[in-house]
Amino acid sequence: MQTSKKILRVGMVGSGFMGKCHANAFRAYAGLFDSQVDIELYKIADISDSVAERSAELLGFLKSTGDWKTLVDDPLVDIVSITAPNALHEVIALRAIANNKVVYCEKPLSTTCSSAKVMTLAAEDRGIATMVGFNFLRNPLVKVCRDIISSGELGEVISFKGRHAENYMANKNVSHSFRTDVSGGGALADIGSHIVSMSRFLLGDISEVVGRSRTVIKSRPVESGSSEVMPVNVDDLGHAVLQFSNGAIGSIEANWMATGRTMDLSFEVTGTKGAVAFSQERMNELLIWEAGRSAGYSGFKKIETGPEHSPYASFCPAPGHHLGFNDLKIIEVSQLVDSILTGKANFTDFREGYVVQSTIDAILQSSESRQWTAISVD
Repeated sequence: MQTSKKILRVGMVGSGFMGKCHANAFRAYAGLFDSQVDIELYKIADISDSVAERSAELLGFLKSTGDWKTLVDDPLVDIVSITAPNALHEVIALRAIANNKVVYCEKPLSTTCSSAKVMTLAAEDRGIATMVGFNFLRNPLVKVCRDIISSGELGEVISFKGRHAENYMANKNVSHSFRTDVSGGGALADIGSHIVSMSRFLLGDISEVVGRSRTVIKSRPVESGSSEVMPVNVDDLGHAVLQFSNGAIGSIEANWMATGRTMDLSFEVTGTKGAVAFSQERMNELLIWEAGRSAGYSGFKKIETGPEHSPYASFCPAPGHHLGFNDLKIIEVSQLVDSILTGKANFTDFREGYVVQSTIDAILQSSESRQWTAISVD
């Protein structure tokens, strides 16, 4: 006789772009992974009752509410998924933690490192399972890259070069939003957090940084189509030099008005014996350099993702058929469930989100002081 599986009920706050990604991932999880649990899209909260009701219909939630507090306080909710604007992450997460809910929060964890620290300590004090949505780390080839580095195949790792560049804010007529609000915006916070998390996943702790940032578009419309403008007080792009604790030196760029780029999350890691290179624009390919076996045959070789690169086989039994952006979110949900079942923290728990936020803050501080700034976390 088949035994019934444990049900994990999801309550989600927000239904925008990332809310749809979360809902899709939760729905798809059971059909792709052989799990001890089933996931139920139980309740969604949005800005009003009517918007929440419509979102529930579109995304497949059983219930809806215009009051996120009602959702977080619901005793039937097991996982609180936070896809609301950055400035709301702390207050929602703290209430969820107080209610002993698992918390799955989109990046950045919060708007400042002090806020992220409060959230982290609250979760750790209660032993709450947490995850921050750094979904690009879930690419199986990024894990392959880390394994290559840790195996010593590249020799001593001496350099990291990383970039996250997109063009969604290149048009001066793009209006203000939570991204451009001082309390939770800027290119370094919005997309720089991705390349910082990637660098830490691959090379480990960063000890100090020196950075520069710039606001290129000085004012934007208060809302779409408005002739009224307000000043912009956040960065449009930032660059930083990183000193890793293992001795490697790195550089990163975060740029949300990179003309011609739609998803350039890329990196190159150089060692004394070899190198690896990756770009999210070609997310199913990893380039590896190793010395040629004969003269004239040195160069990068391409590895394509396939069933040997777990958990690709959960999606497709054949190599070369490729994963996509939303598949990375499904993998992320599978790792969240694993953390819940095993009690073991995942790499991108709130503690990691706090360290990434502290690194971003240090880069911004360095841009103002024009000095090297240490990464300080408690």
